[in-house]
Amino acid sequence: MAVHKPNEIPDDGNALRQTALFKQVPRQDADQLLDTMHESIYAKGSTVFRQGDTDHRMYLLEEGRVKLVRQSPDRRIQLLSIHGRGEILGEIPVFDPSGGPRTASAVVMVNKTKVAALDHDTLFDWLNQHPKVAVDMLQVLAHRLRTDNERISDLVFLDVPARLAKTLLDLATRFGEPFEQGLMVPYDLTQEELAQLVGASRETVNKALMDFSNRGWISRKGRTIIIFQPGPLIRRSRM
Repeated sequence: MAVHKPNEIPDDGNALRQTALFKQVPRQDADQLLDTMHESIYAKGSTVFRQGDTDHRMYLLEEGRVKLVRQSPDRRIQLLSIHGRGEILGEIPVFDPSGGPRTASAVVMVNKTKVAALDHDTLFDWLNQHPKVAVDMLQVLAHRLRTDNERISDLVFLDVPARLAKTLLDLATRFGEPFEQGLMVPYDLTQEELAQLVGASRETVNKALMDFSNRGWISRKGRTIIIFQPGPLIRRSRM
């Protein structure tokens, strides 16, 4: 019997049809827009778009993983989020073309990541023919805003172990691979990047990881975390 990932998208030949942009649209109408999109395949470490770019394109992630990072004037790097198959990237300039340049860069995390680009004019011409899809796009933007608000609240109200537990559970839900002993989470992040996702220092996050490991909730193997007991992590994420 096949084992499916928690975040697995049904494979109907094109993962793009499973994004919020297309999932409520008849296949024939979706293909009308898909045919206009330009697909590119990226190697690990390459950039889909850069902070400061002034283009008005939106990107749909068909395969692989991408991280959004922001660089400060003194060249410090902040990891903002991680995105996987079926997710939308860089949509803000499309819906706010006069809002200024891009505020983050999209960096590819795994080889052979496939991304499709869609420009502002083509998208809006299509939305005029399918106005109900605009509601789905509003839901995507609202979800992003809700997630950002929740992250800000977590920084204020939750301690580092709670934020770490919540981050591990989120990565497990989106990228985890079930196996006999538990759930394998190949997050492919440096210790510094994981700490940035949590919003804490690397030392504090490592201390919390060690505590989780000593309690038997998780184990670490390189850049992979195995979750043995999600229940205690869920409870800790709410404290």
